[in-house]
Amino acid sequence: MAPAPIRGTWTKIAGSDRLKRSSQNLAVVGQQVYIYGGEVTARVPVDGALELINFNGSTVTTSTLSNVSPAPTPRVGGATAVLDGVLYLFSGRGGLAMTPIEENGGIWKYTSSTGWEFILPKHPSASFPLGRSYHAATASRAEGLIYIHAGCPESGRLADLWSYNPKENVWIKLPDAPGASRGGSSICCFEEFQSKTINVARMNGYSGTEEIGGIIDIYSPRNHSWERVVFDPNGIEGPGPRSVGTLLTVRVEGKQYLFTMFGEGRPSPLGHAGAGRMWDDAWIFDIEEKSWQKVEWETIGPAPRGWFAADVIEIEGKDVVVLHGGLGEDNERLGDVWLLEFN
Repeated sequence: MAPAPIRGTWTKIAGSDRLKRSSQNLAVVGQQVYIYGGEVTARVPVDGALELINFNGSTVTTSTLSNVSPAPTPRVGGATAVLDGVLYLFSGRGGLAMTPIEENGGIWKYTSSTGWEFILPKHPSASFPLGRSYHAATASRAEGLIYIHAGCPESGRLADLWSYNPKENVWIKLPDAPGASRGGSSICCFEEFQSKTINVARMNGYSGTEEIGGIIDIYSPRNHSWERVVFDPNGIEGPGPRSVGTLLTVRVEGKQYLFTMFGEGRPSPLGHAGAGRMWDDAWIFDIEEKSWQKVEWETIGPAPRGWFAADVIEIEGKDVVVLHGGLGEDNERLGDVWLLEFN
């Protein structure tokens, strides 16, 4: 029996020149959405101020928070994750040479009450992840861990996976992911339906020669190993190959799914200075059945894009995807903010 169709309704909630950017980060803390970093002009980071979108019932407001020292240097292609109400930021690319920001394993943490704080690892001689850009991050509340994966160091691309324990302030290197090293990949944590343990899912990315698709790689912290779910990325059985998209965990009518949308399907001949072919679709992955279903739009939504930022916010007890900005196919940075509700 075919599953019931999953439909999505888009609502635009904000948009401004100030919010225009790509290669930025977006993180949800309670009913607040924080936007950090990115670029309007290729390889020129915007200032380091945090943009805040605040949800108060049916009222949505936007503001720019004062950038009080200490604060991270402006950067693009960083990675953020939220754990226990704290926003964490790791690395990115910046400076005059637009090279990976090497902070010796240090991580930035932000709360609305204390502002930014920079934390160096507990053991300076212990291994830590290299500075990088266009990597991926996610958090596991059940484990109390943040995961960092892949990205672009000074040269080449990475396939590594690291966990960071904020309470212990230590990094642990985990087994590398299978397949090609990549930038622009996406990861998220989800609960395995049989064991009820937390796993990390990884999808997509750019290898340096092509966009990657057709595979979900799943890391089991319990088994310290990876397994692969293979599908046909033909746009019928599953989403086409892409990078600089998103991968999120959402609950629809109480059931947990993986969710991916948009992204770049073919790189620009200008590289980072140009826009490639962008996807305009969204897909839901049934973790138990290991099958994809394309989300059907019930309203007109955002234009095709990649290099955007997205997260999940809970509104009236339901998981809602919030999407911001990115790079359109016309090579223009976008400053719109949308909500996607599942029906």
